[in-house]
Amino acid sequence: MDTTEKLSFYIALFAAKSVNFGLHLIKRAGTSLPGVVALKISKNFLSFLSRYCEKNIITITGTNGKTTTAGLFAHILKTAKNSVLHNEKGANMLSGIASSLAVSYKPFSKFDYAVLESDEAYLTKLYDYINADYLLVTNLFRDQLDRYGELDTTAKKIQEAINKNPELKIFINADDPMLSDLGSSNKKIFYGFEQITYKTNIVNSQAPAEAVNCSCGADLSYEQRYYAHIGKYKCTNCAKKRPEPDYKGSVIIYDNFSELYLQRKNEDKSKELYFRVPLIGLYNAYNALASISAALELGISPYLIQQALHSYKSVFGRAEKFQYNGRNILVQLIKNPTGASEVLRTVNKNTSAKVLIIINDNYADGRDVSWLWDADFELLKDYPDNIVISGTRAYDMAVRMKYAGFDVSKIEVTEDIKTAFINSVNSINEGEQLLIMPTYTALLEMQKFLNNKK
Repeated sequence: MDTTEKLSFYIALFAAKSVNFGLHLIKRAGTSLPGVVALKISKNFLSFLSRYCEKNIITITGTNGKTTTAGLFAHILKTAKNSVLHNEKGANMLSGIASSLAVSYKPFSKFDYAVLESDEAYLTKLYDYINADYLLVTNLFRDQLDRYGELDTTAKKIQEAINKNPELKIFINADDPMLSDLGSSNKKIFYGFEQITYKTNIVNSQAPAEAVNCSCGADLSYEQRYYAHIGKYKCTNCAKKRPEPDYKGSVIIYDNFSELYLQRKNEDKSKELYFRVPLIGLYNAYNALASISAALELGISPYLIQQALHSYKSVFGRAEKFQYNGRNILVQLIKNPTGASEVLRTVNKNTSAKVLIIINDNYADGRDVSWLWDADFELLKDYPDNIVISGTRAYDMAVRMKYAGFDVSKIEVTEDIKTAFINSVNSINEGEQLLIMPTYTALLEMQKFLNNKK
């Protein structure tokens, strides 16, 4: 290692740690500023990940679920007594990843694993600095078309990153036809669901499935469609079909948890593994299946995986539960049609607790909010209580609710997010639940004023 380069790294590291300390003093922790400073001082700052990681670097990308999948996977590795470097706050562009390295890394030490969540568009830039051992891809859905374009564009960006590392091993959701062509010359490990059973108040979505064609251009047919374009598929023209998963799951979805049964490819049914997943909805069952499959592939024991599942605490805003003034709060991030529809499916219409929807249109959210019309807000049309709507595009959301068939007399628009939150909390009784569905920057704004209260 070049002495000058190493000195530059440590100067950047201590500068970034100093910036982070200052941010804590003024209660501004959680920004990517330490990473910005580190990259400014040492342009190759991220390349030191490979030099100090003793086992594997695992990168995780995809449209939905990457923060939860990465958080759960990192927690499993830590439960197995490994030291793990992880961008746990979900900041997944280069500056955010650099911040995580700067804040978490102990100088002059090494760590066992790095678990790095990466924005799909930034993955190829990240691979300019590191040689990852594994890439886990969760799914591809239409998301922020003003930033990413159509699905094939996003898939090409991920493939560009894969092309930089021919030794990369790839975990792929077998149930997503957009992913099966990735890494044709790389080792691929598939996970997917064979059977899904609901024992819950969750209802089936009425939203139209996303139209996805085979790479040959023909339509896909489905033996089972789980949601959007996810399911057991085959092409109506060529030989392409859903790959047989190396890790085959069956899941029973309950209101507040799931029971996941997992069988390795070519193993006897008697060796099927059981896991209780304390997360809500099918989308989180997929996140758990991805994390568990990757952990098993790395040799983590099923016993330690279940211990980790039992003790896992959700990342802020990703089906996270907490209490505020004696009221139960559930926060579920929404940012695109498929993700929002799956969250809406988990809303129990038999309760009378308040719902707060917060829609912003800042750059990190995507400036185009037309996705609201593709999400299945019709699932809320019979909700028995008032719904509070906030954020910079609160009135767009209110119009969407009107056309979803929801009683407009029960819509409360409060554009200021903090005021909407406080009023919503105060409107329910102790022990009742407030369900909050914010976009990304609305989530960050909430996190800021909640942290300042502590």
